[in-house]
Amino acid sequence: MNVLGIETSCDETSASIISNGKLIANVVYTQEIHKKYGGVVPEIASQQHLNEIINVIEVALDKSRLQKNDLNAIAVTYGPGLMGSLLVGLNFAKAMSLALNIPFLGVNHLEGHLYSNYIENDNILFPNVCLLVSGGHTQVWLIKNYTDFELIGETTDDAAGEAFDKGARILGLNYPGGPEIDKISKDGNFNFHKFPRPKVKNSPFSFSFSGLKTSLLYYTQKINKEDLSSNINHIASSYQEAILDCLFNSLEKVTINFSDVNDFYISGGVAANSRLRVKAKLFEKTFNKKILLPKLEYCTDNAAMIAMASYQKILNGQKSDYDLAPSPNLKL
Repeated sequence: MNVLGIETSCDETSASIISNGKLIANVVYTQEIHKKYGGVVPEIASQQHLNEIINVIEVALDKSRLQKNDLNAIAVTYGPGLMGSLLVGLNFAKAMSLALNIPFLGVNHLEGHLYSNYIENDNILFPNVCLLVSGGHTQVWLIKNYTDFELIGETTDDAAGEAFDKGARILGLNYPGGPEIDKISKDGNFNFHKFPRPKVKNSPFSFSFSGLKTSLLYYTQKINKEDLSSNINHIASSYQEAILDCLFNSLEKVTINFSDVNDFYISGGVAANSRLRVKAKLFEKTFNKKILLPKLEYCTDNAAMIAMASYQKILNGQKSDYDLAPSPNLKL
C-alpha cells in the first residue's frame, strides 16, 4: 500500500509517501518569501503552493522510486489552516484521485501533528499524553488509542508559538519569532527577569499567554533602548523560560491526575525549540516519565504526519467524497 501525503495548510508545501506503513519520502518546501513581510501573507502563500506542489510531489515520487501509477491512495490536509492554501492541496489531491482512479482521504492537520511522533516509533504505548504546541494551537491531548483522543487542556487566548512570534516582534527580532528567540536565548540568562507564569482558574491543564506577552511589552517600555539592546538575549531567554514553564507546569499536573500515563509526547513547531528539549530531559528525570519528541523535520508542518495519520484509516477502507470542502477552523 503506497499512500501519497499532501500538506498545504499554511506556508509549507509538502509531499510524502508511506509504503506499507513506513515513510520512504518526505519533501518540504518552506516559503521563505514571508520573512520580509514579518508574517505569512495568505494570498502569497496560496500562490507559492500553486507554484511548488507539482515539484514536491515529483521529487517525493523520485526519492521513493515510484511512479504515479504505483500510488494506491492520497491523504491531504483539509483543515485547519488558511483557506487559499488548503484549497490548493485539496483540489490537487482530488484531481490526482480522479486521474489515477484511486481514493483520497481528507486529514485533520491537528491529528497529523499527534501522529508526528509515530513516524519513526513502532513502540507506542497507550494511554499517552501529547502536548501539541505550535503557532496556532496549544493543546493537551489524552490519547487512549490510535483513534480515540480526548482534549484535556488548551490555551484560552494566544498559542505558545504565537506568544513567541509576538514577543519577538516586541523585541524587534525577525520573523519567524520562535527560532529567533531560541537562537539569541542560548547566550542569555533565563533568570535575568521573572516574567509571570499565568494560570487558568478551574482548568489545571490549560494555558494563557496573552498576559505574559503584555508583561514583556510593559517591561520593554519601562527600560531605555540601551538597556534593551545590551540585555536583549537575557530578556528573550527569560521570556522563553516563562512560556516553557507554563507548558511543563501543565504536564506536571497531568502526571498527578493521570498516574497511569507513562509516555508523554510533544509535537508541533515549538517542539523544535532547543530549550524545550533540554527541559523535557529534566522533566523525565524529575517525574520518572518518558517524553518523546519528533525529529526536527517532523515538528514543523510536513506531509509525512498527514500520510501517517491516514494510513490505518485507508487500510480500513475510509475515503472522502469529492464534495469535501476545506475547513479553515476545523476542530479535532
